Amino acid sequence: MLKRSLLAVALLSALTLSGCVVVKESSYDGSNEKYEGQQSEQRNRSSIAALPPSLSVSEALSRLGTPDFNDSWESEQHRYQVLYYRTHRKHADGMTTRDECTAIVFIDDTLAGTGEMALDRIPKNG
Repeated sequence: MLKRSLLAVALLSALTLSGCVVVKESSYDGSNEKYEGQQSEQRNRSSIAALPPSLSVSEALSRLGTPDFNDSWESEQHRYQVLYYRTHRKHADGMTTRDECTAIVFIDDTLAGTGEMALDRIPKNG
C-alpha cells in the first residue's frame, strides 16, 4: 500500500511539473543580435547629436567608424559627401537600408548638417 501511495505521489508530481517552463527575456541579453543593434543605433544617435559644426569628414569617421553608406560628388563650386549611419529600425529583415539611417552632410570637408533637412538642402546632381 505504501509503495502504491509513493508511486501515485511521484506520478502526480511528474505530471504536475511537466508543464513548468522557464522563460528568459531575450531582448535584454547582451549576446542577442537585436539588442546589440539597438545599442549601436543609440550610440550612433548620441554621437551624431554631439557633432560640432566645424567637424571634418575624417574626424567624423574617427568618432563614428565606418558608415553604413557613403555618397560623394562634386559640382563646379563644391565637393559634397554624405555619410549614413543606422540610427533606427524600420524593417526587421536583418538588412540596413538608407531609410534606417541618419545622413551626415559635408560640404567641402566641413559638416553642413545632419538628417533629412540637411540632405534636402544640397543639390543631388553634379
